[in-house]
Amino acid sequence: MQPEPAEQSSLVRPYAMTGGRTAPRTQLAMEALVSSATSVHHDLSTRTPEYQAISVLCRQVRSVAEISAMLRIPLGVTRILVADMAAEGLVQLHQPQLDAGKPDLNLLERVLSGLRRL
Repeated sequence: MQPEPAEQSSLVRPYAMTGGRTAPRTQLAMEALVSSATSVHHDLSTRTPEYQAISVLCRQVRSVAEISAMLRIPLGVTRILVADMAAEGLVQLHQPQLDAGKPDLNLLERVLSGLRRL
């Protein structure tokens, strides 16, 4: 089951989604992997539609960039929402650890695999 893309009815909408913030509370790479920390039976009805969509989408591990593209939410807004959800324990973050600027072969293979699936 795929979540429906978040509606963006005006230019004010992204501002409203983030409460006016323009940066996440914690640094979050666009290739960071996100998984839902809530169960299928967890009640998210009191959460925003964006939180609900991210939670459903991340039942399969997704990158921040994938979440942004699939929900049609700007990347900066997605970073803020995901960081907020992580702070509340709704999602788990798996940040890449790069050694001295050398690319992680495993990370590159996961990104390539994800791109092929799109």
